[in-house]
Amino acid sequence: MSKRKRVLVKFSGEALAGESGYGIETSILKYIALEIKELVENGIDVAIVVGGGNIIRGALAAKDGIIKRTSGDYMGMLATVINGVAIQEALESIGLEARLQTAIEMHEIGESFIVRKARRHLEKGRVVIFAAGTGNPYFTTDTAATLRASEIDADMLIKATKVDGVYDKDPNRFDDAVKLSELSYDRALSDHIKVMDDTAIALAKENKLPIVVCNMFQKGNLLAIINGDMSLCSIVK
Repeated sequence: MSKRKRVLVKFSGEALAGESGYGIETSILKYIALEIKELVENGIDVAIVVGGGNIIRGALAAKDGIIKRTSGDYMGMLATVINGVAIQEALESIGLEARLQTAIEMHEIGESFIVRKARRHLEKGRVVIFAAGTGNPYFTTDTAATLRASEIDADMLIKATKVDGVYDKDPNRFDDAVKLSELSYDRALSDHIKVMDDTAIALAKENKLPIVVCNMFQKGNLLAIINGDMSLCSIVK
């Protein structure tokens, strides 16, 4: 019997907001839920980390000194919990079993993060949503996603974005931007290619965790990539 594939998908908070750039767009929630359902129905273990930028960004909240950076980051963590609840509801609304685990204890909303419990949920076919980042200020949700993916022994970390991969410059601003289909952790770090923040990339390198960057709004992308179609994405490994 072949080993089940296990992935962690990282969504940005902004992606949930749609065109408005703020709040949560339920049509996008439904789209994400259906994409995840396709993975689960194909026997893939799925975990999710979502950012909170559609509600608040901790670093920005603290930029003028009125709010301390640590407090701003905790506010950002709480925003990810709001998004996590929304994703859990969306998944359950289409018949999936989902569990929300939070890095900050809030028993009325979700389970506290326990890695063995998370793995057990995944083995039972449940989708696990990890919220509240790492539970510590100064760490991004990219780093949280890399940490959780490593802890659950994911085969890959998929960063679902609005572009189809990593480019040598911003493809929205430069017509001559070149897609980098594959690059090393070291190049991503040395050339400051913003796949994820440096802490996340270094952690992925240490744990030999491939980072895949793809367009979340291309229907069927996630399943195709997990099944080996790397033309739809960029991979850092």
